[in-house]
Amino acid sequence: MSRWRSLRPASASHPGRPAGPIRDPQSRWRARRWIPALRFASAGTTALLIAASAAAQHSADRKLHIGREATSQEIAGWDIAIRPDGRGLPPGKGTVKEGEALYVERCAACHGEFGESAGRWPILSGGNGTLASHDPVKSVGSYWPYASTLIDYIRRSMPYGNAQSLTNDELYAVTAYVLYLNDVIKDEAFELNRENFTALKLPNEPNFLDDDREVAEKEFWKKEPCMANCAAGEARIVGRARAIDVTPETGKGPKVE
Repeated sequence: MSRWRSLRPASASHPGRPAGPIRDPQSRWRARRWIPALRFASAGTTALLIAASAAAQHSADRKLHIGREATSQEIAGWDIAIRPDGRGLPPGKGTVKEGEALYVERCAACHGEFGESAGRWPILSGGNGTLASHDPVKSVGSYWPYASTLIDYIRRSMPYGNAQSLTNDELYAVTAYVLYLNDVIKDEAFELNRENFTALKLPNEPNFLDDDREVAEKEFWKKEPCMANCAAGEARIVGRARAIDVTPETGKGPKVE
């Protein structure tokens, strides 16, 4: 009966009895008919929720038998990152001279004989002094901060179409030759290995800075960011596109062939 009372307001004269046409025999019959139905629906919903919760817990506890667990050897095959501090470098060694033959055979078709690029493939050498120009050339020698970036990428991705086919000695040799093309290594007889690798410094390393925003920009970090009238004073116009002529006049713009 408590479920029925929740559906109809109580009578003012009989607080415990539903108000309205409930006194009519037909309405009483409807009430007796609906009360069990409501109870059944409530019980059914509860049962469904309990069953769904149990099924979800069962699915979480049991294995789906899709595939298999990766072996430690397979995981090690993906764990090949090389850091700037030398962590992850594999054992091995290779000279510039050895790397030259490997590079010509496996790399020059895309990157050019001297790292100048063939077609639209990435350039590997050159571009010194161009970073501040209108058309900067970003190569290993002109832009990259660490030699680890080079050997790591070669190790996991090169040669194109046959990635991870190089032995550790071949990896060091090819890396040594690319660094030689960029004047980072100047001796053809130089042997690159895990022990001397971290001593190599690329020219543009000083221009890469550690992310110090937690300190340098701490004053800008606020729990409640400003959303209106944040800058002191009134906004002022410091330049106009028309004045600096960035919008070409009709008929005087660049022609597209």
